[in-house]
Amino acid sequence: MSVLRPFRALRPPAALAARVASPPYDVVSTDEARALAVGNRDSYLRVSRPEIDLPAGTDEHADQVYAQGKKNLDELVKRGVLVAEPAPRYFVYAQRMGRHRQVGLVACASVDEYDRGLIKKHERTRADKEEDRVRHVDTLSAHDEPVFLTYRAVPAIDALVAEVQRAAPEYDLVTQDAVAHQLWVVPDAVAEKLEAHFCAVPALYVADGHHRSAAASRVHAKRKGQPGDHGQFLAVVFPDDQMQILAYNRLVRDPRQRSPMALLAALQEVLDLEPAASPAPDHPQAFGIYLGKRWYHAHVRPGTFDTSGPVARLDCSLAQDQILEPLFGIKDPRTSKDVDFVGGIRGHEELERRVDGEGWSLALHLYPTGVEQVMSVSDAGLIMPPKSTWFEPKLRSGLFVHPF
Repeated sequence: MSVLRPFRALRPPAALAARVASPPYDVVSTDEARALAVGNRDSYLRVSRPEIDLPAGTDEHADQVYAQGKKNLDELVKRGVLVAEPAPRYFVYAQRMGRHRQVGLVACASVDEYDRGLIKKHERTRADKEEDRVRHVDTLSAHDEPVFLTYRAVPAIDALVAEVQRAAPEYDLVTQDAVAHQLWVVPDAVAEKLEAHFCAVPALYVADGHHRSAAASRVHAKRKGQPGDHGQFLAVVFPDDQMQILAYNRLVRDPRQRSPMALLAALQEVLDLEPAASPAPDHPQAFGIYLGKRWYHAHVRPGTFDTSGPVARLDCSLAQDQILEPLFGIKDPRTSKDVDFVGGIRGHEELERRVDGEGWSLALHLYPTGVEQVMSVSDAGLIMPPKSTWFEPKLRSGLFVHPF
């Protein structure tokens, strides 16, 4: 079963929603956050990236940064920029990016179900990033940026979510990245039905937000026996058939400093290559390769990889096993300085720019991981390689906060 609960959200009045809404903390740097929030006292980046209100050069993990985030959250509440709901509610949250639209339920998920593996993971967390989120959430006494969860779609849930959307939305805004966001409050009668249907959903899956969900678990354990609704964490839950995963591409530096012709010859020993008119591969088990100022398509040869498990079949695994380690000696892409990762939202132009301008040897344009592949890995209790998925659009921060 999957336990979801309504919560008393802190959220902006409709007239302020566009000023408050901010990109997630982990997709912008301090400098980018400062530029986005300049002249806007209401930006939620002042809570999620509070170092922007401190002197330039302040360590973003200093105690004063977390304290500043709490101070800024309290100030937004005091000024009426964030207002507490009078009662616990569910919300429906819709996003449109180009022709893609996804609609999820905003709710609180269960820390206990997360701890027992009923909310399934596919990624290892980094200790430093997890500790950062623990300190942030614990200092705020709030889950302020939602975890992105998915589940295998249920028609009855889809119908109820569609029913909610027949009313006018409370929020209807378009952010600077041209993504449209809408929010509805779920009526009590529909909420009861949604809760009952989710109880029959066998599992939820963390799509994006592994560090936030792990932090919620640790803060709950730390506060065990203390008052407060810290046994739940903020989430938006989307059906799997609405998920959009973009490629997570690679930049590679050759430690042997081989010429483009020599690298092309090395690649042709293990892959079938052909000149390409477009950067992106159009099927799995293939890569776009930018090398010597032109694009190629590389195809994995049948029978050259393990098909027995869901991880080995992933295109990011094939890139590691057939290219990064044997040809460039990159054994651990988490720590190697000879590989970097570029989210598919930035497009192939970013790959070309960085290869041509920063001295990388080549770029790999991967085929996107499928959501069913993500769930299969999670169901098997396995871990995906680093930087396997790039979910878009990203959830906006500040539109709803779960204080506890």
